[in-house]
Amino acid sequence: VIQHIVTIIQTINKEEFMKDKIKVLITKEEINYRIKEIACDINREYYGEDVVLVCVLNGAVYFAVDLSKELTDCNVIMDFVKISSYGVNARKSSGNIDFKLDIRTDIKDKNVIIIEDIIDSGNTLSYLYDYLLEKCPKSLKICVLLDKKERREKEVNVSYVGFSVDDKFVLGYGLDYDEGYRNLTYIGYIE
Repeated sequence: VIQHIVTIIQTINKEEFMKDKIKVLITKEEINYRIKEIACDINREYYGEDVVLVCVLNGAVYFAVDLSKELTDCNVIMDFVKISSYGVNARKSSGNIDFKLDIRTDIKDKNVIIIEDIIDSGNTLSYLYDYLLEKCPKSLKICVLLDKKERREKEVNVSYVGFSVDDKFVLGYGLDYDEGYRNLTYIGYIE
């Protein structure tokens, strides 16, 4: 019982600590506007065609869903992968790829866009891009919400970028801190 109470107190203290420390980096309105701009580019490029959006779980779900709703000039097929080069609660890439869930859609001769919440080291997206390329898609592009260029270890060709950000610890709108705070409607950062 005492251990349970201690755990509850630690959780409350962590949440209160976090609420006071989160600063807004990108507002909900800025995110929505930028998604519409990216969707406009994709709609124009793939007008009347099928596009498979490969969403990288868990962080990119919010971005992928909101973006897909704006893709009104093409037929959207969604699929999901779960892949990471980060360990549990890690803030830096380990460089080792952990592939937990693969797509079920046959992407041969299809237009494919990988949807990711953030690119920093480039390890995960580089691996995933090469992996999906082996499945012979008609086209393969990458769309990221956030780009931390100064953290790049592997060069990756990103076709659509929401926002370039400095090397800050970001959270919200799918990005997490210890699996929490994904549901914030904005992107915040912690000093």
